[in-house]
Amino acid sequence: MWSVVLLHLGVTVLHLGEIFVRPVHPIEEQRYQKLMQEHHYLGSLPKIGETLWYVAAWRDEWVALLSFSASALKCAARDRWIGWDLRHQYDRLKLIVNNSRFLILPDWHLSNLGSRILSLCQRRLNADWQKVFGHPVVLLETFVDPQRYRGTVYRASNWILCGETKGFSRIRHGYTAMAQSPKMVFLKPLQADARVLLCGAILKAPYRTGGTKMMLKAKQMESLPSFFAHIPDPRRAQGRRHRLSTVLAIAAGASLCGMRGYQAISDWAKSLGKNARRRFGCRWAKKRYIVPSESTIREVLIRVDPVHLDRALQRWNQTYTQHDESLAIDGKTMCNAIDDQGYQTHVLSVVGHQSKNCYTQKKWGPSP
Repeated sequence: MWSVVLLHLGVTVLHLGEIFVRPVHPIEEQRYQKLMQEHHYLGSLPKIGETLWYVAAWRDEWVALLSFSASALKCAARDRWIGWDLRHQYDRLKLIVNNSRFLILPDWHLSNLGSRILSLCQRRLNADWQKVFGHPVVLLETFVDPQRYRGTVYRASNWILCGETKGFSRIRHGYTAMAQSPKMVFLKPLQADARVLLCGAILKAPYRTGGTKMMLKAKQMESLPSFFAHIPDPRRAQGRRHRLSTVLAIAAGASLCGMRGYQAISDWAKSLGKNARRRFGCRWAKKRYIVPSESTIREVLIRVDPVHLDRALQRWNQTYTQHDESLAIDGKTMCNAIDDQGYQTHVLSVVGHQSKNCYTQKKWGPSP
């Protein structure tokens, strides 16, 4: 049986078994944010991307507040524990959720209450996440400041202490220049095979969360333009504002990171920070690096020789791709692409299961 705790003047009796956890309703969000801002040492957090807020209640009383949001983009201790590589990581971060806030409200700091609430959240989070965002969750993470707390609630709930952060915090345009206080990293697998699943060569439904993606390293950004340096520029010399190698490198980098379409590639380019723009060789003007516009990207990709482009991408793959144990061959029929003989054009692609890289693409049409 759950322990019994006397509250206030011994009049009210709370059974831990009567505590329940539910998502915060839209009309309650203002109250939730106000309480989080007043009582949590880090303040409140806005809803950005995939985020769920929970309230733990006893009868009509709010007892605790929790926030679950997108996982950390980089965390060496977590990534070592999982054992995945960079290519797997970026495509599967959505399967990890960060317990970004956990606040037990004043007058409710009672023995075993925190671990009970956390356990209730863990039981329902996966189903709630699938219902709202359309994909499951296999691993939870959280960061605890050792200068303030020992992570007692997480230890009591069988979370795994896998190490510490390096102390750098994420800011708007990258990370802080100086390391601050390292945080303890706790993990909680929501299923026994979480590590195997996150590291698997092939991610099966329902765990696939989108198209093929990866995260580019600084060295890869710097090297990409050189692979396109010898491609003939199809544009007129007059009015060129961006080097062909820079435009193609940005387009390739955006595609590797999961962008599809000219608008998405352009938005990705605009989101690049100062250092990333410099690595891609962007033009320096008015004390800043300028990225090519959507119209420039479209014009280059439409007019560049596809054979030269394919060869350049194959050279990049040979340099950076990892060994693939198996390859997938996929064919697509291009709508409204008719050759001179009236046949539709087909594109055949060869993609590595492990690296998720496209080794080659060939365009062909059926013989008459």
